[in-house]
Amino acid sequence: MSMIQTVRGPVAAARLGICYGHEHLLCAPPDPSPEKMDFVLDDEEAAVLEMQGFRAAGGVSVVEMSTPDYGRDARGLRRISERTGVHIVCATGYNKDPFSAPFVEGASVNDLAARFEREIVEGIDGTSIRAGLVKVASTLDEISPLAEKVFCAAAAAHRKTGAPISTHTEAGTMALEQVRLLASLGVDPGRVVIGHMDRKLDASYHLEVASTGAFLGYDQIGKAKYYPDRLRAEAIARLADAGYGKQILLGSDLARRSYWPAWGHAEGPGFACILKEFVPRLRELGLPAAAIDDLLVGNPARAFAFATPPANAA
Repeated sequence: MSMIQTVRGPVAAARLGICYGHEHLLCAPPDPSPEKMDFVLDDEEAAVLEMQGFRAAGGVSVVEMSTPDYGRDARGLRRISERTGVHIVCATGYNKDPFSAPFVEGASVNDLAARFEREIVEGIDGTSIRAGLVKVASTLDEISPLAEKVFCAAAAAHRKTGAPISTHTEAGTMALEQVRLLASLGVDPGRVVIGHMDRKLDASYHLEVASTGAFLGYDQIGKAKYYPDRLRAEAIARLADAGYGKQILLGSDLARRSYWPAWGHAEGPGFACILKEFVPRLRELGLPAAAIDDLLVGNPARAFAFATPPANAA
């Protein structure tokens, strides 16, 4: 039986339900300046309100992609999950170089891999809360030596634990290079989610990435400053028509206060946006109900399942 590892313990993949593949609930850049406070998500009550709205819209699960270098709070995530009933998957691994450097520069690949494995198998920060995936990241148009070290460690942890790998691409760049690097390290592309693909809506590029077998994260939904959602929906419909509908994950990556109505920003998309506004767009484009179910339910259940199921599944 396929299993997903959440902050409240493993659950059967069939119980994951409607799941967003790349989100943030509690996080912060290190030592934020006053102009960076929009990135500081430190209010559990606001997160609870957003998750309650998400549940009311039909949502069941979120994958929370904050890493230790970006203010991950595993205990807080478990409290939010307990209060709302939302399944939350949290990450080990590291973010891009500006955040990860203090954690990565003096560590070997083996050191990092052991750290990731420990958080997956034993628990995070002395708790019993276990990570459900490994996050890796690259910067714009480059996989730096620091990032490559994290990729190598993530691949080693994956081979040891079966945990899925999910990535940050900067503005959608380096997706193919990420897949190829991980494949060269023994990771099946079908165990990899490439994030932020909808920051670069290039149809031929997306088809090439999809042809590797990796999952593609369309996880900027609701962010008109990058692209209107109409173009995202049309890109998803094209990929589905080309036979890649079972490799697409949805999300909004709402890592700013200004995206959250619960932070007092009524104009923000909020966590209900995908279900209330984006899914109807997909229906209008003629995407069948079964294909939409793949995007929201079936694909995340496969993408975030462990290759080797963790013990003690609920």
